[in-house]
Amino acid sequence: MISLKDFSFSYRKTKVFDGINLQFEKGAIYGLLGENGVGKTTMLKAISGLLRPTAGSCTVDDHRSFDRKPEFLEKIFFLPDDLPLPDDATPQRFFREFSVFYPHPDYQRFERLSAELHTDPSRKFKEMSLGQQKKALIACAMALNTEYLLLDEPTNGLDIPSKSDFRRVLAENVKNGQTIIISTHQVKDVETLINPIVIISNSQVMLNATVERITEKLYFQYGPEQLPNALYSDMVAGGYVNVLINNGLGESQLNLEALFNTVLQRQETIYDLFHNDNSNNNQ
Repeated sequence: MISLKDFSFSYRKTKVFDGINLQFEKGAIYGLLGENGVGKTTMLKAISGLLRPTAGSCTVDDHRSFDRKPEFLEKIFFLPDDLPLPDDATPQRFFREFSVFYPHPDYQRFERLSAELHTDPSRKFKEMSLGQQKKALIACAMALNTEYLLLDEPTNGLDIPSKSDFRRVLAENVKNGQTIIISTHQVKDVETLINPIVIISNSQVMLNATVERITEKLYFQYGPEQLPNALYSDMVAGGYVNVLINNGLGESQLNLEALFNTVLQRQETIYDLFHNDNSNNNQ
């Protein structure tokens, strides 16, 4: 389990997080959502031990991340949005050289994932487009078979078919018990993948809940017009999606983009609605 306790972080005088408490349980694909610059990458770097908390702690299975001990490092792989790559390296070489640091790499799985993502692992990175590089690195990251996999903006640079491939490959190839955190501001790209959902804003965790809990608390109504009592409304094909407090309205289908915008625009209401929920570890 990943645990942030009273976690704070600042870049000099710029506060990024202020005393948050958050846990990522094993065996789930988490969506870490927020606007650009809100601190998603900072959180992933802290979890992977690349940044030291200003206050509080960040642990992975009781290992303090910033200590970066070998028994911690072999559990986790962080794929940043922009990873410098050697000019003459191929994904094959990259995977073979990286895999010696991990206990359960699977080269055959790497080749299979590369094929499913339609990327050539024998081609040099410098000869690939940004999207092809990203897909090759995703195949590498998944085939290392770490207990924790952190993906920062994994769909950046991918075209529409490649985003579909990414969603399918990730959904079909997650290892039992593996925890994956996908950080993104492109919420539509991961809508069918993630559960639970974590949304951060203004140095705090505004929402941390499963899809089931979200739809218990909020009702996503689709109709021909905006409703005056909606927390948030937006135009969609054929009318509007309205986000309402679910006071006995029943079940509805989550609209992740509408949820994201509701949280950003109605932060106090959403925070109060979910803050005292036992399934939520916001603060």
